[in-house]
Amino acid sequence: MTSHRFANALPLLAVLGSVTALGIGTSFAKQLFPQVGSLGTTALRVGFSALLLLGLWRPWRWPLSRVDAVSLLRYGVALGFMNLLFYMSLRSIPFGVAVAIEFSGPLAVTMISLRRPIDFVWLVLAVVGLGLLLPLGHDVAGLDPEGVLYALAAAVCWGAYIVCGKGVSHLHAGHSVALGLSVAAITVVPFGVWHAGSALLEPRILLFGLGVAVISSAVPISLEMVALKRLPQEAFGIMTSMEPAVAALLGLLMLDEHLSGLQWLAIACTMLAAAGSSVTARRDRPKNIPSEVMM
Repeated sequence: MTSHRFANALPLLAVLGSVTALGIGTSFAKQLFPQVGSLGTTALRVGFSALLLLGLWRPWRWPLSRVDAVSLLRYGVALGFMNLLFYMSLRSIPFGVAVAIEFSGPLAVTMISLRRPIDFVWLVLAVVGLGLLLPLGHDVAGLDPEGVLYALAAAVCWGAYIVCGKGVSHLHAGHSVALGLSVAAITVVPFGVWHAGSALLEPRILLFGLGVAVISSAVPISLEMVALKRLPQEAFGIMTSMEPAVAALLGLLMLDEHLSGLQWLAIACTMLAAAGSSVTARRDRPKNIPSEVMM
């Protein structure tokens, strides 16, 4: 009986562990900003993540057609800029707020295919949540407009990443993610080298960056693959909708980022919209590509 209950709880614990590890890794990564900046931190995280997954999955074992190579190129570039822009937003806005804004990207992609009346409830919730966060003529607890714009740009890249991911959904998840992250690394590492230079080669910085990559990429991706094999896509979507709240809590505990009541309300609206749209979305989304690979 105990083992049966654990088996049922395992995928839920895997998703919770994935979201938490992702948040902890990003919180640690933000602590690298004073040494190498957001660009250097992105380079370390994405670069080490690519190396780790290349070693784990060895994607060269699988054949790759020219069409798939082009699709992976688009997928990887979108993934790289999603991470770069998100980290740039973290320079001036709280972690939880940045995640909530970035969630508008996948929400928009999901809602394009929704047609039932209940779906408009999720749309309204998403719009309300985003509206409460954007500095549109009112004070949003001092949110920096530049940081918000970077988060919105990251949301666009996240949406593009999901759309491009459908083009490689027929590939093994390890194959597509390892090669996609490699392309992402080739895309963003030059920005980090240009900005941080030789500071990226300091042993302490390299070790910290490797730890961030393990916690925020290798661990979450592995846990998500465990969950996706045992959970319906809708349940997986509901669980991952916790991410903005987890990010806000970790931002409070690890980065001393205090949010206003309106910002917490906006995060709650975003989470409800994400969870609701996951329940009512069509079941034709690819199941073998983690939707939260890098954040």
